[in-house]
Amino acid sequence: GEKIANAMKQVGKEGVITVEDSKNFNFEVEVVKGMRFDRGYISSYFVTNREKMVTEFDNPYILLLDRKLSTLPPILSLLEEVARSGSPLVVIADDVESDALTGLIFNNIKGLLKVAAVKSPGFGDRKEEMLEDIAALTGGEMISEQLGIKLDNVTLSMLGKAKRIVITKDHTTIVNDKGNPEIESHVNSRCQQIRQALKDASSEYEKEKLQERLAK
Repeated sequence: GEKIANAMKQVGKEGVITVEDSKNFNFEVEVVKGMRFDRGYISSYFVTNREKMVTEFDNPYILLLDRKLSTLPPILSLLEEVARSGSPLVVIADDVESDALTGLIFNNIKGLLKVAAVKSPGFGDRKEEMLEDIAALTGGEMISEQLGIKLDNVTLSMLGKAKRIVITKDHTTIVNDKGNPEIESHVNSRCQQIRQALKDASSEYEKEKLQERLAK
């Protein structure tokens, strides 16, 4: 009880506490910087741990799309580049469907590329804001048609990077590199923007959604 209370004190009222199975009988508390949102893997074929039914990646790249991904040809060269790097890839998009989903699953099963796909959190304007939150946390860019970024022009340097990602059927947890001052600065800036928006919000619904973003 004391350790749980201490954990709550460390993360503060804006933080999130998650519980994981331990490899031993000890109760340990680890405070990490990251975020969690309510979207899980699109297909169970992306699961890396069948016993827990979770996808766990260390040092993955993150591709953030503000659209659906239906075909792979536009990002084939990017996928090859990620594969050569030896790092896993997590695609976060409106949806990953049809040939794109089949292709990613095939690459994953054959061991050509460790990959997983997750639907974007939120809806409408809130979805775009949450993708920007993830971009700030991971040091990547949101690949947006509105910003004039075409899929076939996306390079490795435009992808986000995380220290660790854990994806379940219902949730995705991203842990960032807490030693990167640039990322820390971007995250702090986003949090300040959300806090200001919270002060200016007029409806209870808007306040609730902003508070959720801050907590994640």
